[in-house]
Amino acid sequence: MKMLTKKLVVAMACTASLVMVASPASANDVAKVGFVNIDRILREAAPAKKALQKLDKEFLARSTEIQKLAKQAKDLQTVLEKEGVTMTESDRRNKEGELARINRDLQRLQREFNEDLNQRRNEEFSQVIDRANKVVQQIAEAEKYDLILQEAVYRSPRIDITDKVLKALTDK
Repeated sequence: MKMLTKKLVVAMACTASLVMVASPASANDVAKVGFVNIDRILREAAPAKKALQKLDKEFLARSTEIQKLAKQAKDLQTVLEKEGVTMTESDRRNKEGELARINRDLQRLQREFNEDLNQRRNEEFSQVIDRANKVVQQIAEAEKYDLILQEAVYRSPRIDITDKVLKALTDK
């Protein structure tokens, strides 16, 4: 019985010390919390805009090629619709085969284009997010934030520091 009492006293002492360590030093201490809207950073930040311009230039030639091929398919479809009944059977089959080939090529090119564009966009935006995270960390350290969130179901506008991050990203 005496041994059980000692273990109980030790357990209660450990619990009390854990509660004291885990609780704030005083009731007046309040955590400073901030919020950053990462979607807004990716839309409005200068580095994000530069990344989009870079991607536009990088993919312009392929986009133009796809548009030309789409116009060619549309024109061929129009010819088939207008003159299909007056064409010989072999000419019509040849045009239909050519249209099918163009449509296959167009779909393949569009799929490859979208995959490559998404991959490059992710690469570019990950660099922007890394820079933004560094800025957020600098702001957090300078202004003594305890916690900064990037996603929340609800947040008050008064804890939103997105404008500070955007300004810091523009200044760099």
